[in-house]
Amino acid sequence: MGHKAEEFDHILNFSATGIGSVPFENIEETCRLILKIFPKIPFWPQFVRRGPREDMNIQFCEALPFLEIHEEQRVISIPSLHLESRLVSFYEKFLAEDVGAFAISRDYAPGLYEIVSMLQKIENRKPPYLKGQSVGPFTLSASIMDKGGKSLLHNAELLDAVAKALAIRGVWQVRKLASSGCRPIVFLDEPYLSGFGSAFVPVQRDQVIKLIGEIMRYIRERTDALVGIHCCGNTDWPMIIETRPDIISLDAFSHMDYFLLYPDNILRFLEKGGVISWGIVPTALFTGKETVGGLFARLKEGLSSLYRAGIDPERLAAQSILTPSCGTGTMEKPSAERALRLVSALARKCANQAPGVLREN
Repeated sequence: MGHKAEEFDHILNFSATGIGSVPFENIEETCRLILKIFPKIPFWPQFVRRGPREDMNIQFCEALPFLEIHEEQRVISIPSLHLESRLVSFYEKFLAEDVGAFAISRDYAPGLYEIVSMLQKIENRKPPYLKGQSVGPFTLSASIMDKGGKSLLHNAELLDAVAKALAIRGVWQVRKLASSGCRPIVFLDEPYLSGFGSAFVPVQRDQVIKLIGEIMRYIRERTDALVGIHCCGNTDWPMIIETRPDIISLDAFSHMDYFLLYPDNILRFLEKGGVISWGIVPTALFTGKETVGGLFARLKEGLSSLYRAGIDPERLAAQSILTPSCGTGTMEKPSAERALRLVSALARKCANQAPGVLREN
């Protein structure tokens, strides 16, 4: 584990944040909303409806020489010409740790630039953290097909290049986040791993642990960031823990029971300083009838098993945050804002009653 709970600048105590994508289009207005409702851990928004450049996959492929972006089709492809020389060009910059060469431009991530700029202007009482996100190597690679229709997951050389590109681009992002004056948190978003173990996911367990672990280590060795992994479906949770993230982010609304099948692994994760991000407010399943009280009861009922397993309430409170179950980018705008506000309100309720907030009656 790269960091310990004792090293945190701030006891997390069920603080709230978002996952990334939003359905809104006004950059400044959205960033102000995020700073208002997430005062402890704001996040930079991905405006997925403003155009293809903020698609989760395309956004992090900008200017990578061994990949080509086709914006109109929202497709990323492997170049048919000069691939070897393109890879040489990439590795020269990577090995020289030319972090600036892997910057994401304002055109591809306006929310990142806007929220950092806003925070730089705050002199007093800055948020202790600022959260960012990056597509993970498996989710990105699964979206890129060669001419034969096989995904990049089947090309070990290019999969390794993708992982290294995301690692050094992660360092650039963290340094950008840190320029706000807040401590950076970055999630690797890996929805593709929700299907791990099925015949449709052609990756091996040790491959996941190795590649994601390498990205996390690369970022942590060069920055002071906390690096997490977000998976919005059920997966091999012990495998995720073995990648040694600082934070595990899950869809706790739909999949908490599966996660809690591994109390011993969770206990060891927490004892090493790990943080759990409980995605308790639904996004895809959002009805508009959700209430703070109902979500609080759902969280309390589900996590009571961790107390029975011997997990200390104060430790869990200190090492827990709350989020929506996934990004809100596919939701209607009023529903998305309501979901984000529900996360914030639930966080206040939990914090006011922690550390015994989830203890059984």
